[in-house]
Order: sequence, then C-alpha cells, then structure tokens
Amino acid sequence: MRWYRNLYLGDNAKKAKYKVFGRIRKGRFTADTFLITLSRFQEKLEIFLLQPYFKKKINLDKIYVVGLAKGREEALYLVRDIIDEVYNATGGFDIREYLGFGNK
Repeated sequence: MRWYRNLYLGDNAKKAKYKVFGRIRKGRFTADTFLITLSRFQEKLEIFLLQPYFKKKINLDKIYVVGLAKGREEALYLVRDIIDEVYNATGGFDIREYLGFGNK
C-alpha cells in the first residue's frame, strides 16, 4: 500500500488516527474502516471496506491510499470533499494529476 503524503481523513478517523494506522500495519482491520484509493483503471476514486479477506483479494502493493474514514457515510462525504477540492482548484476532475500521481 502506498499512502498519499497529505492523507485526507474523515472527522472520526482523525480522532482515532494512530490507533487505526497501528491496526492496519498489524493486519487487524476493524469493520468500520474504509480506505479511499485512486482507481487502478480510471480517473476516479474507490472506497474499500477493510476486512480480513481484503489482503487476499487485492494486491496491496498496487493501491494508492488517499483517504481514510471511519464508517460508510464518512467515506462517502470524504470522497465528495476530495472531488469538490479538485474541481474548485482545477476546474476539472483529474484527481490523479491534482494529487501529484501523474499517469502512474
């Protein structure tokens, strides 16, 4: 997993930031932790619910995590906030370019 340097955090994720990161590093995922990642195929964002089977289904080395949220609703709001920020700053929706990932 690659992490965006200026990671977007939902309000609840900010409160438990160190606890959540510690659990992710140890591979102990909680049922309400969501990762916001750059899509591997298109110029959009994906939301992943961290579950124990997550490691088996996804190649973790190939995802770029740009946001972290506690709860589905917070994840949806965080994605909206990221898209709003990109559009307001650039007038477009090229999230990957705005965040500095280019065409990787």
